[in-house]
Amino acid sequence: MPGKKKTVATKASTKANRMTKPQASKNLKSIDTVTGQAAETEATPSGPRQLAAFEAGMKLFHARQFKEARELFEQALNGPERDVAQRARLHGAMCERRMGQPAVELGSAEDYYNYGIALLNSRKVAEARAHLEKALEIAPGSDHIHYALALAQALAGDMAGAHANLKRAIEIEPRNRLIARQDADFAAIVSQPPFQALIYPEKKNW
Repeated sequence: MPGKKKTVATKASTKANRMTKPQASKNLKSIDTVTGQAAETEATPSGPRQLAAFEAGMKLFHARQFKEARELFEQALNGPERDVAQRARLHGAMCERRMGQPAVELGSAEDYYNYGIALLNSRKVAEARAHLEKALEIAPGSDHIHYALALAQALAGDMAGAHANLKRAIEIEPRNRLIARQDADFAAIVSQPPFQALIYPEKKNW
């Protein structure tokens, strides 16, 4: 009798093992599937997260924080929005190029002025304006800086600022009036009444 009970117990254990292994395998497969889906979701950002990374990268890019911007652009490469990914790829490459350029050392008003003029000639108006404003902070009585800043502001559409700085440039050095008359960059705005009165004061019908 003890031998018979042992046999029954062994059969029951074998049957339980046969039932448990497929079930355990099925459970493990289910866990792996869920884990894989979670990992894939974590690696690939959603559309809003992808766009948010790109927009944050653009803010850092405009602030000239190229290393931090590049990291965000790399995050924005993955996601469902192909247009966002393409723009992130382009701006990431721009960050790489700019990080490879040596930093420009600027100190004096003339340094900022000369660099601002170079940017203005390349039609990088916003950057040029920022450097010319810095130059004017250092040397507020420089007529040529007032004149260049007026031009940058005019190209940026800031007519009030352009008029104020051109007026100041002429007050400091009257010859700037003649220079403005012959300056092709001012040709587009010289016909506007405030600038006509400033550049051609001898005409009385303004």
